[in-house]
Amino acid sequence: MTMIGLMTLLAWLWLLFRHGSFWKATEILHDSDDALKRWPAVTAIIPARNEAQTIGRTVSSLLAQDYAGKLSVIVVDDNSTDDTATAAGKDKRLKVISGKPLPDGWTGKLWAVDQGIWAAGDAPFVLLTDADIEHDPGSVRRLVCKAEQGDFDLVSLMVRLNCQSVWERLLIPAFVFFFQMLYPFPWVNDRGRSTAAAAGGCMLVRSAALEAAGGMKAIGDRVIDDCALAALLKPKGPIWLGLTHDVVSLRTYDTLGDVWAMVTRTAYAQLGYSPVMLAFAVAGMLLVYAAPPLLFVFSDDMASKFAGAAWVAMLIAYQPMLGFYKRPLWEGLALPVAALLYTLMTLSSALYGGSWKGRSVSLPR
Repeated sequence: MTMIGLMTLLAWLWLLFRHGSFWKATEILHDSDDALKRWPAVTAIIPARNEAQTIGRTVSSLLAQDYAGKLSVIVVDDNSTDDTATAAGKDKRLKVISGKPLPDGWTGKLWAVDQGIWAAGDAPFVLLTDADIEHDPGSVRRLVCKAEQGDFDLVSLMVRLNCQSVWERLLIPAFVFFFQMLYPFPWVNDRGRSTAAAAGGCMLVRSAALEAAGGMKAIGDRVIDDCALAALLKPKGPIWLGLTHDVVSLRTYDTLGDVWAMVTRTAYAQLGYSPVMLAFAVAGMLLVYAAPPLLFVFSDDMASKFAGAAWVAMLIAYQPMLGFYKRPLWEGLALPVAALLYTLMTLSSALYGGSWKGRSVSLPR
């Protein structure tokens, strides 16, 4: 037990001091003091499948942007069975197109996005956003400023997720924390590192860079499309990923099942559908998150001291994310419970696969 306790402490010391300062949550998109001399045209592309409840707010938020350049919106109705196309609304800057049937070798979302890109024509930038995302009026302006001033081919935001219900408070800050741990944002934004990631709810993409990299066809079968896009683009040009308070998700996760469905869709894909990687991931989550509180409470003196120190390190690392979501610091005590639930979701993803919007995410055979 003493050795396990020491291992947990060493793991947390490494995460705190040697893993890209991922936990500090300092990569946040702010307003720029310098305005651009020229504002390039932007086309927002929204793939939408059965999103009648939220698509109207998403489109309205984009049409209400204070952007000085040309801004248009394309909604790709991905074979919805509800009134998504009608709910998107009408505006001279809005085009709603009916998606073609899904061909082999494509995921539904990327096939819809690809159709939207073709419809966008020669817009220098495309904003890929989901049908349940609401943008504040300065969203596009800030994204374009960041891309142009930093010469980024991709600027992506981890949108602010809902954090009101019991399950959201337990699992949503932890979800973002774990994503940052997998892909430390400072490393993603470091041009000298290969770490690449993006958040699919809000991605501003330089069209020329995407075309030069092979377009959406190059990643058409990827389930984790956002990180696949980042990995496609970063070898050819810099990318940037950050947090935001101003672009928010309209989707709620009122039950454990809501979060479970979101995670199981992609969790095993994140591990490359590898049983070996799955075993390492489960062992790692248990060692890093479950062992500290368990050993602290139930083990002997030395193991308990090591585990207690590891638990303190865990709480320190989680505080910035709790602060970002304006949650009380004591909720950090529940992080091991959240980690255990996410581990079970990952196992469920490996055993049973997942589904999204009525489409199954099949496992490779």
